[in-house]
Amino acid sequence: MPSLDIHRNDTVKVLTGSDRGKTQRVLRVFPDKGTLLVEHVRVVKKTVSSKTGQNTRGGIAEQESPIHISNVALVCPNCGPTRIGHKLEGDRRVRICKKCGQTLPTKK
Repeated sequence: MPSLDIHRNDTVKVLTGSDRGKTQRVLRVFPDKGTLLVEHVRVVKKTVSSKTGQNTRGGIAEQESPIHISNVALVCPNCGPTRIGHKLEGDRRVRICKKCGQTLPTKK
């Protein structure tokens, strides 16, 4: 399974598409496909049928659609959107900001 540099709950900025310029939080990452779900980005409408036993209403629901990882940039808390580098600290591999060189927080 491939590893991605962007994790869940990271803040990213959308670089391309109709939602270009939005800065939002990552909801879910799909490493096999190289895509991720970003909050309030690439929202599509989906028809939902009502379920009789579950008391759910039918109609049109809005949900996020996956966006490719190359279309977003991780946001550094100090210097804004940046590329990601890696560095070994002891026995751990940590993410660093390519602009300022500071270690990026890992929210795990």
